[in-house]
Amino acid sequence: MRMRSSNPAVKRALEQHAGQAPGAGYQQGYGQPGYGPPSPQQGYPQQGYPQQGYPAAPPQAGSAPMTIDDVVVRTGMSLGVVILLAVVNYFTFTASPGLAVGLTLVGALGGLVLGLVIAFKNMTSPVAILAYSALEGLVVGGLSAILAHSLAPGGDTTLITQAVVATVAVFAVMLALYKFRIIKVTDGFVKAVTYAALAAGALILVNFLVSFFIPGGIGLREPSLLGLGIGLVFVVIAALTLAIEFRGIEEGIQAGVPNQFAWQFAFGLTVSLVWLYIEILRLLWMIKMMVDE
Repeated sequence: MRMRSSNPAVKRALEQHAGQAPGAGYQQGYGQPGYGPPSPQQGYPQQGYPQQGYPAAPPQAGSAPMTIDDVVVRTGMSLGVVILLAVVNYFTFTASPGLAVGLTLVGALGGLVLGLVIAFKNMTSPVAILAYSALEGLVVGGLSAILAHSLAPGGDTTLITQAVVATVAVFAVMLALYKFRIIKVTDGFVKAVTYAALAAGALILVNFLVSFFIPGGIGLREPSLLGLGIGLVFVVIAALTLAIEFRGIEEGIQAGVPNQFAWQFAFGLTVSLVWLYIEILRLLWMIKMMVDE
């Protein structure tokens, strides 16, 4: 059985195998800039999709093929670090808001830089990916505290609970939609989500830069009808990136990539889930702010 993939982790693993196995020729896929936002992937190895290009790769010497359990365990570790640092920074805000805001900014800038390095280099280092998770945890905890305390003295913890429950629910729905092929992750789907995610990132950046000169920027993140509409669109885009991550994981397992690449897939899921949580949190916050007015 032959398959072709443009997923960065799968492609890198297959190319490594090609260099180790004499006579093994692997066609080049189409490049992708890494996770967060996703990029087009070719050749989905399952019923109903063409399987061509790369042959299924044998595992590297001394490395077992990746399984779904490998991805689940490493994703659990990554999300566990996010949650731990989020809790720490949330309670830091209660005792010292200035320090918590500073940690949040460090997490945002550090996470952006490290995330880009991991994505473009297709890193599988657990140290780097767990460090990224820690930085994202600071952002999640700090932003949660800021928004929760803006609603009520001492913090509106129901906002966070609702955001967590909604994030888990969306994840479960997307997994079911993918598993039962209600959503078909075609190349066209991947391209559309990619461009939408890039546009979302550009809008967030523009809004952030304008906010230095105009309070609230261009209003994309403020409690208003415009903010609600944009927030809902961002939630949908973040949810759709999960389907692309599921496709990459399935490709990797069927290609027989080494189990260390489970860290790259765990990184991709962490990026998508953190973005999804933040967008849901902001959306719920805007709704509460508008209802209380």
